[in-house]
Amino acid sequence: MTEVKAAAGTELPGELGAEMLGFVNELKQFRSDIQKQLKVQEDRMTIMDRKSISRARAPLSAEADQGAPYQKAFDAYVRHGDDAALRGLPLEGKAMTSTSDGGFLVAPTVAMQVQDVLTGTASLRRIANVVTVESASYEVLVDMGDIAHGWASEDTAQAETGTPTVQRVVIPVHELSAMPKASQRLLDDSAFDVESWLAGRIADKFSRAEAAAFVKGDGINKPKGFLTHATAPHHEAGDSRIGTLLSGGDGDFAEGNPADALIDLVYSLGAQYRANASFVMNSKTAAAVRKMRDADGRFLWTDSLALGQPAQLLGYPVLICEEMPDIARGAAAIAFGDFRAGYTIVERPDLRVLRDPFSAKPHVLFYATKRVGGGVTDARAIKLMIFG
Repeated sequence: MTEVKAAAGTELPGELGAEMLGFVNELKQFRSDIQKQLKVQEDRMTIMDRKSISRARAPLSAEADQGAPYQKAFDAYVRHGDDAALRGLPLEGKAMTSTSDGGFLVAPTVAMQVQDVLTGTASLRRIANVVTVESASYEVLVDMGDIAHGWASEDTAQAETGTPTVQRVVIPVHELSAMPKASQRLLDDSAFDVESWLAGRIADKFSRAEAAAFVKGDGINKPKGFLTHATAPHHEAGDSRIGTLLSGGDGDFAEGNPADALIDLVYSLGAQYRANASFVMNSKTAAAVRKMRDADGRFLWTDSLALGQPAQLLGYPVLICEEMPDIARGAAAIAFGDFRAGYTIVERPDLRVLRDPFSAKPHVLFYATKRVGGGVTDARAIKLMIFG
């Protein structure tokens, strides 16, 4: 196509030949542009295919990331008890081994799945202050009051102002454990996803135990729940005790205007805490509260219109926590407050597991431990409704 000739082999006239030559050149350029565009499109499709394959891969499958040394070593330990590869294996600056036969750190995929479940469950973790520590306890200083102030002029002496008192709150961490078991035959099956199974069992046990302790734990070898903190009537609570208000009825809401008690509960909390405040109650209490209407017949309860957002009561989000008590005489069935300021959850990042093939033959026990603590750091940020 580099030369334009007539059918008989003779050259075309100059003017016609030039036009034909220009047409052929344009056709060649058009074909080149099409080929470039097809190449770009093919590269894009290849990249999209790779991304889709990567996303479709199960993160905890037996085939995932087999090249990682800690992943293969942990799998060998869980399935067969072979801990030779785990001993001394560095993982993000920490040793995979622990002292005093305390077990081994779990694989990162297992730890991440357990942590995702703990964070996603309907527990106080969603609204409380969560702190990660490397020590056996966590200390926080809380201002019990405000700095005094005064006005001064240029020609008068300025008087000394008062200073607030500071309270030191110490929250120890406690050991939370779970012990799921599986048969050795099941562990020997290569098709069995042992990591997902282990992570699911540990997460289920830990989430239920944590949720109960953060609400009503007694602080003895477990976190201290906010319901077991010292309480007093709202006007007498002071800075170190959680204030309480009565519901207005005998073991229930008042028969007339039951919503008034909820409004009083909201405005008993300091203005500096109300901006980030939430209601906490269980499902039975929520069923009773969401039937309440105002004077115009509108429900006080508003369901969320966005996926993943909590329902609201009187304009404040509601956390459904099944560990809260039911409505009964003397029960603190509803809590309201800024739990990010009032309650702190302390945890160590390490999740350890110890394999025990001897205590429950022919099954294998997996003793998993995690250290976590919790406690009230600012009692002024939480209020409770007591059903008298």
